[in-house]
Amino acid sequence: MTTERVQGKWQLGHRARLALTPVQVRLVDAQAHAARATWNLLHDFWTMTPKCRRSLQATDEAIRQARKEIDWLGVLPAQAAQAVLKAYHQAWKNCWEGRADEPNFKARLRTVMSVDIPQGRDLQITRVHRRWGMVNIPKVGRIRFRWTKDLPVGKHADKDNRITGARLVKDALGWHIAFRAQTLDTVPEPRTGPEAGIDAGVNIPLALSDGNHQDHGRPARLPNGTADRDKWLNTGEKAKLLRLEQRAAHRKSFRKRGEKTSRRLRNTYDQIKRLRATATRRATDWQHRTTTELARTYGVIVVEKLDIPNMVKSARGTIANPGKNVAQKSGLNRSISQEAWGRTVTMLTYKTARHGGTLHKVPAPNTSLRCSACGFTTPGSREDQATFVCKNPDCGWSGNADHNAARNVLQLYRTGHALVPTAGRAVVRRTRGVKPATAR
Repeated sequence: MTTERVQGKWQLGHRARLALTPVQVRLVDAQAHAARATWNLLHDFWTMTPKCRRSLQATDEAIRQARKEIDWLGVLPAQAAQAVLKAYHQAWKNCWEGRADEPNFKARLRTVMSVDIPQGRDLQITRVHRRWGMVNIPKVGRIRFRWTKDLPVGKHADKDNRITGARLVKDALGWHIAFRAQTLDTVPEPRTGPEAGIDAGVNIPLALSDGNHQDHGRPARLPNGTADRDKWLNTGEKAKLLRLEQRAAHRKSFRKRGEKTSRRLRNTYDQIKRLRATATRRATDWQHRTTTELARTYGVIVVEKLDIPNMVKSARGTIANPGKNVAQKSGLNRSISQEAWGRTVTMLTYKTARHGGTLHKVPAPNTSLRCSACGFTTPGSREDQATFVCKNPDCGWSGNADHNAARNVLQLYRTGHALVPTAGRAVVRRTRGVKPATAR
């Protein structure tokens, strides 16, 4: 007797590097600037229109008229302009529902350049050979991209397994394409595997309750005790980064107030950005590999519900009430930001669901101060950052402080203090395809 497995549709993403010619780079840059300008025009139109007259139809008519009257907006494909319109209305809907702040103006220097391709049939993806593929970009042409993962294209594509769209994104290392893929796969059965509590830290990135700590092999601090802000770079790259920062500071000293940045200084800034982007990619790669292994190993993963934005606030204070240990707090904030705890939890959220597990969050207060053996919180038990020695005369347990916190995290889940599950079979997902509500 065979049991039929339930099939479900999964929305996946894949990011690949594009190999653009100089002419294609200028064309894609022009589309990205037009997309940003379209957003800003929509924002001006929306904020200046009375609330009683705001609607999706009126905004759509306004953007169509703008594309007719402004020539340089025509470099952006019509479907990409409609994607900007939908994204803007979704941003207001997120604001109305309390999930985000109000959308605002997108500045040229602080906005990530991107272009949306909402329809997958426009891409016409083909595989050239083992390492490269070809994709069609509207109003740009055929472009090569690195083929690092099999995509549902050609004979492998059907109505359930296909590319639904893509997005072009530019960072310091160049243009990339992020494919949106839909696949029909078997829904994983609920897992009853081992349970693990995770405590996110700085010296030990991910401390697990069973002692299987995940370390990226890069010390968080230098030999002199200061925070290493460039730990994801090797020795040669760190030396190069130092030379570039010194060169940028030297060239900046000759610039007068109000004077335009020189081309040499901009080139130096671009080299610094490329090194920073390389470090970020290495950190993200380690997080992907580590979270995938954790999702495959454990059936239940428990983490702390941390308010990270509040944790990395500056301790500078005000002129009337100046802060204390400002430099030490600044180094700690930099280390927390480098570890990207929120991104780790986001990856665990969808990966545990893909493997049939669940991810829970528990309250964070006192998890690092409470003894995991006796359950008492005794003053002075946390001797330093890495050592925990219980001062309870009847206990006396000692061990790594992060390991103790991870055991407390798991114990909170087992005693029923877990919050609503954030991933897995207990998740209630928002219905897809809901149109944005009109203005209040």
